[in-house]
Amino acid sequence: MKYKYNCLNPIADCGLANLPENYERTENFADANAVFVRSAKMDELVPGENLLAVARAGAGVNNIPHAEYAKKGIVVFNTPGANANGVKELVIAAMLLSSRDIVGGIEWVKENAGDAAINKTAEKAKKAFAGTEIAGKTLGVIGLGAIGQKVANAAVELGMDVYGYDPYLSIDAAWQLDRSVKHCKNVEAIYRTCDFITIHVPALESTKGMINADAIAMMKRGVIVINAARDALVNEADMLAALDSGKVRKYVSDFPNSTTAGKKGCIVIPHLGASTEEAEDNCAVMAVKEMRDYLENGNIVNSVNYPACSLGIPTKAGRIAICHKNVANMIGQFTSILGQAKVNIDSIANKSRGDFAYTLIDTDSPIPAEVVKALESSDAVIKARVIK
Repeated sequence: MKYKYNCLNPIADCGLANLPENYERTENFADANAVFVRSAKMDELVPGENLLAVARAGAGVNNIPHAEYAKKGIVVFNTPGANANGVKELVIAAMLLSSRDIVGGIEWVKENAGDAAINKTAEKAKKAFAGTEIAGKTLGVIGLGAIGQKVANAAVELGMDVYGYDPYLSIDAAWQLDRSVKHCKNVEAIYRTCDFITIHVPALESTKGMINADAIAMMKRGVIVINAARDALVNEADMLAALDSGKVRKYVSDFPNSTTAGKKGCIVIPHLGASTEEAEDNCAVMAVKEMRDYLENGNIVNSVNYPACSLGIPTKAGRIAICHKNVANMIGQFTSILGQAKVNIDSIANKSRGDFAYTLIDTDSPIPAEVVKALESSDAVIKARVIK
């Protein structure tokens, strides 16, 4: 089977090189079966009827209308963890930049570059940039996913006392954490306890503006707040007020905007978190792998709008993939239609996520076109696709 793919942003060649010859690149978004994207805004784009999936080479998917795409049977993938090390390293750098006034010191040297005796002058001036060490300080990590756990573990190695909060901490993630990381049952414990606080949660309605005046009021005076996740997580007007009052010592953000750029106490980085060659390569390779597994095998791994579901590589005569609404008796309908057509089912995988569900069915004989039509005739079926 041939597939057309479109890249809305430059995608690393090491990823695209994994696409075989039956994948043809198209510059026309409307013609694509598959779309690869990084930061391009997709809200105004109209997907073509043949679009099956979108793969985001990165973790955040705020630029993709994934909820609307789910209604059309378009599966949206992301690449969690592929850029985690790059973001982790930036967070460690942010702690060092904010605890010791390295930026201020470098700027002072630039401003005094014409001083012939700068080596002597610097010895007197450096006291203004001395700062404090991070070893022995407390770090609070809000969100212990792929990035948060790496930050927590690295901070332990640097001699910090680390506290973590994540109400959705998975067993796999917990196994990855250093045993000395203290798990907090509520985020308020982080606010009250820590010298440094770093945020690693998605921007949801429940998390937007979570660092606000009320949260800051609970924090220690002189706290340093680091945001390499999403700028929407912090009420930045409240943050500026806290910086002016001295309640917050420094605010480090990886998201430049007119609110914080150049403001007192703000260290604003131009969105460099995942912008390393290694992270971009990792994300591209992972995005292509997920896309191929879905298009060629029907398997879903790391989707943000459909459930994870897999039957491995197809080995039987037929396989069909069905995107449908999460309502009762769908499996009964599917098996009945296949049974009436004398198509024997070998295995079924069915998973649900919110309002939507996904079913993979392997059969002992090829799946006739009229069976696909019968499946799609149900009001609850969004899309049925023969994989093999």
